[in-house]
Amino acid sequence: MSYSRFTIEQQDHVAIVRFSRTDKRNAMDAETWHELKTIFETLSNEGAVRCAIIASEGKHFCTGMDLAVFQDSSKLFASEEPGRQGEYFRHLVAYLQACISAVEAARFPVIAAVQGGCIGAGFDLISACDIRLSTDDAWFQIAETNIGMTADVGTLQRVGSIMPAGLARELCYTGRRLTASEARTTGYLNQTFESHQELLAGALEMAQVIATKSPMSVTGCKHLLNYSRDHSVADSLHYQTLWQAAHFHYRDMTEAAFAAFEKREANFEALPAINPQKDFN
Repeated sequence: MSYSRFTIEQQDHVAIVRFSRTDKRNAMDAETWHELKTIFETLSNEGAVRCAIIASEGKHFCTGMDLAVFQDSSKLFASEEPGRQGEYFRHLVAYLQACISAVEAARFPVIAAVQGGCIGAGFDLISACDIRLSTDDAWFQIAETNIGMTADVGTLQRVGSIMPAGLARELCYTGRRLTASEARTTGYLNQTFESHQELLAGALEMAQVIATKSPMSVTGCKHLLNYSRDHSVADSLHYQTLWQAAHFHYRDMTEAAFAAFEKREANFEALPAINPQKDFN
């Protein structure tokens, strides 16, 4: 499929998804949200991708929600009656949350590669990624506070488990910029790079390493790490026993062992493709 807001490149088992709306500084209009959800749900369901990179073209990674979205209030509020306005808007926000959560729900790890500004919805997006990398001069901002609203599509729910809680609250309350240096020091970023070119090369190198591992092992790690973040240790340990009993995979373990012994790259079977609507018929 072709998209108007993103480009997609696949190298073996790695997908590189790039924002391509450079004339608007990669601001997220309605079509961007729709495409983001479709892309990551499609790649996840197909089963071939083992790691994805979300990057961008242009000066900035993403400057947040396109303010043009707010100009036509009829698209935000379907009724003049306050209760019905709220009911409609609740579902709209839930849809935008689902667009971001599609990245987190993907069966493969997603690496964010950020240059320039990463603002508002862009911050929501990379907070749903597994790993965050950036250029040395990148900066990050929970900008919703500065325009009189509360961030509502994932930052408040995720950022506190990625960086120290006090810093997360400071950024949310003040709306100030977070530099790449500070983000790296506090653990929000895994690594920084001097240039955009080096950033993309570093992200690709990391993704390629991940893609050599058993996709069953990696998808299990992602799923269980996300589950454990949202549940108690006791609940997570119990869930782990059920997961392991259902997914223990001798074939991948055997292949990994023989590949190591024979000093070659392991050859793992792809995850099964998922198409519930078609498969159920």
